[in-house]
Amino acid sequence: MTKKIYTCITGTGSYIPPVIIKNSHFLGNDFFELSSKERFDKSNDEIIQKFQEITNIEERRYVANDQLTSDIAAYAIKDACQTAGIMEESLEFIIVAHNVGDISDQNRHIDILPALANKAKMKLHIKNPYCVCHDVISGCPGWTQAMIVADAYIKSGFMKRGVVVGADVLSRVSDPHDRDSMIYADGAGATIVEAVESDKPIGIISHVSRSDSFMYSNLLTFGESSNPDFGSDELFIKMSGHKLYVYAISTVPSVVKESIEKAGLFLSDIKKIFIHQANEKMDNAILNGLFKLYREKHIPKSIMPMSIRKLGNSSTATVPTLLDLVLKGKIENHEVNHDDHIIFCSVGAGMNINSIVYKW
Repeated sequence: MTKKIYTCITGTGSYIPPVIIKNSHFLGNDFFELSSKERFDKSNDEIIQKFQEITNIEERRYVANDQLTSDIAAYAIKDACQTAGIMEESLEFIIVAHNVGDISDQNRHIDILPALANKAKMKLHIKNPYCVCHDVISGCPGWTQAMIVADAYIKSGFMKRGVVVGADVLSRVSDPHDRDSMIYADGAGATIVEAVESDKPIGIISHVSRSDSFMYSNLLTFGESSNPDFGSDELFIKMSGHKLYVYAISTVPSVVKESIEKAGLFLSDIKKIFIHQANEKMDNAILNGLFKLYREKHIPKSIMPMSIRKLGNSSTATVPTLLDLVLKGKIENHEVNHDDHIIFCSVGAGMNINSIVYKW
């Protein structure tokens, strides 16, 4: 049988920021309604309790005051290279998926020039001029989108080895007067990808994407504080949470199903689903929706590892970080074995979805 080139993950890495923020951190916040800009009539105890019931987030991680997104991206790349047993100089491309660039703790200005991939390359002291750098901005699915780009590079024969990173520092664009600010976290995850010749499908074997921009481009935006008396022109992430939830649970399952069928597989072939850690209630609803499409009533308890309880929603970083933690035995009762078919799936920015089927 003729051998083909496949994109395979040969190493993973992550960076878990040092500052632990528990839900009690938000007890002193003044929360306002997003639409009416009026203060909630519920106590913060009630708001936080309901938040935890829905998301299962107990704590999240924030970067230290002197850390930037490009710093933690570089840390994750270094960790992934060590896991893969390769030198950083051997990388032919660096793709960094993010959403808000480098934001200093002092001035809170978004800085995306040069690209974070270039900054990470500089911070790793990679001198190879033919190590190409660029960023991908696609909301929370940035890492999965960047993996699809890397797959195109490798399968075209243009590149043979690179790194794909998801890194975000959302703590610095979170409105302290918005309930949704409790979801957001910081972090970075990275995967080394390489070209591997094989006479049977391995690595990335299918992927499906969609962007519903016409209807849903306003579900995640930058906007002013929910507090009308905030007294600053600073902009924060603003999310239409319920609408995004409805969009995700009604749309993601069919995209995942299409990717499974495109790979010539059945749902029973899938051992793990690494889904974006948005909130646990939504992820469970998506999983239930997928199994309903197949008319399957039994959902294996071990199919969907979760890290959101301790790490929160670090956007582009959630899926590669979760993968790294599972592979290194840091998520209890979860592992990935040789020949396992797994799925990487993400939804975000209110309108973008990716589902990748991967054979380990």
